[in-house]
Amino acid sequence: MAKKELKLHAVVAPTQTVIVSAYDESGKADACTLAFYMVSSHVPPCVTIAINSTARRKTLQSILHSKAFALGFPSTGQVTEADYLGVETGYHADKLADVGFTTQEARTVHAPVINELLLSLECAVVHAVTVGSHMQITGEVKNILADGSILNERNKIVLGKLQPIIYDEEDLSYLGIGSRIAPAFKPGVDLKKSLGR
Repeated sequence: MAKKELKLHAVVAPTQTVIVSAYDESGKADACTLAFYMVSSHVPPCVTIAINSTARRKTLQSILHSKAFALGFPSTGQVTEADYLGVETGYHADKLADVGFTTQEARTVHAPVINELLLSLECAVVHAVTVGSHMQITGEVKNILADGSILNERNKIVLGKLQPIIYDEEDLSYLGIGSRIAPAFKPGVDLKKSLGR
């Protein structure tokens, strides 16, 4: 199979769209939408987000000031709200009020949790570093808040019920998730066994 060389850019596989929220210096809640998010540690549980630091991002300044943030996961029915929180600036608008979102104080850190999102993580900042155009912020997850409607009988999150928004950087579009194709750690283990290992 012949492969083509592409123009140099940060190629991104589809990523989950998240909304990060924090209190600014005056104690006002602010939020922005991100596509650069990942799990960065199991023990302790940590996530890493990346926010463009070359642009003037109010939410970035709020996170650095408060040393805490909430990470919320919007559902496909909230794509308009999520997109708006990513394209509008908190310096000139009350973005959360504009989209009808309300907040409550996180239980474990000083951060606003968005009530309308079905899944939220409360995070304490443990590390921040600038990498090129973005600041990577790692937060230790101190609490997880999940609406019962997205949980199974074992209190595990069901992505099909959450209906997360997936961002496709190459196509500049939002997607929903597809169907389940296989259980994790089964096809590879089966192949390994068939090879006698």
